[in-house]
Amino acid sequence: MKATGQLHNLGQSLWLDNITRGILNDGTLARHISELSVTGLTSNPTIFDHAIKDGDFYDDAIGGKAVEGKSGEALFFELAIEDLVRAADLFRPVHDLTGGVDGWVSLEVSPLLASDTAGTITAAAQLHGRVQRPNLFIKIPGTPEGLPAIEESIFAGVPVNVTLLFSAAQYIAAAEAYMRGIERRIGAGLDPRIDSVASIFVSRWDVAVQHSVPAALRNRLGIATAGRTYREYRNVLASPRWHTLAAAGARPQRLLWASTGTKDPDASDTLYVEALAAPDTINTMPEKTLTAFADHGRLKGSMALDGGDAEAVLAEFATAGVDDTALAAQLQSEGTAGFDKSWKELLDCLAAKRSTLEQGGRATESKP
Repeated sequence: MKATGQLHNLGQSLWLDNITRGILNDGTLARHISELSVTGLTSNPTIFDHAIKDGDFYDDAIGGKAVEGKSGEALFFELAIEDLVRAADLFRPVHDLTGGVDGWVSLEVSPLLASDTAGTITAAAQLHGRVQRPNLFIKIPGTPEGLPAIEESIFAGVPVNVTLLFSAAQYIAAAEAYMRGIERRIGAGLDPRIDSVASIFVSRWDVAVQHSVPAALRNRLGIATAGRTYREYRNVLASPRWHTLAAAGARPQRLLWASTGTKDPDASDTLYVEALAAPDTINTMPEKTLTAFADHGRLKGSMALDGGDAEAVLAEFATAGVDDTALAAQLQSEGTAGFDKSWKELLDCLAAKRSTLEQGGRATESKP
């Protein structure tokens, strides 16, 4: 059995952190589902930017929608929704088989709304309504402005993938926003089964400190932070507050490991996948990481429920001058700015393609 199958049997969901019209058209995504135990996927502006820029799969659709007068964000969301509807339908059998626990795809609200709570709430509801699929998460950042939008969206019945979380404290804030939304639904006599995941970004920790800590600490901060967060996740699920919600029919907000591709060329390309194996969680990984783990990854057991040596490792980083609280805030701020930059680049890419196609050319050469 492939390592991906072993990880699936452990109880961790393997999701693909990628979507392109190419992998939908040529059957690659379907093969990942059947051969590599992939049971969901995530997307973000950078993924779509590369997919549109690096191939001609979208040219006909862009040209047709340009004739209809579509441009900018309106054009992008039409393209993205077309892709995600197809992906959601591929994962629908998994979604149905697991009673809605798995088989999800994710679509992000505009990063330009990052500081606009009311705008995020409105956009999340509109996007979810447009897709008309039960297995679609709307991605909302777990920033101070995003937290009330998460609570309100859950209360409104919109499944939410909380993104851009970097620390245990940020995770707890997201979990509390989710529980407040569920508690309000119960108080209003509404169905408490509204699903959510909380996405913790891992490898960016190690990138941030790679040149400022001793060699013995390289590529250890992200995993230690994940270990602390996993402990808090288990604590939330063991809390009386959660038991009350579960007894009313609510389902856990599952923990999702994001940014799990190895950035250090000297480290194992399956480093984070092997370290973050844990039941009742999700690992969304780039295609390169997924295929590497299927080829030569090793399942070495499950994460320790109490975080293992996470606190001891984090203490070593503190001694080396790393303030993890300040760094978590910095990483979330940089992540928000990065998504905003990627979004603007994506819209520029769409505008350039649209212009080229309107002039009768092909924006890119065909890809096999």
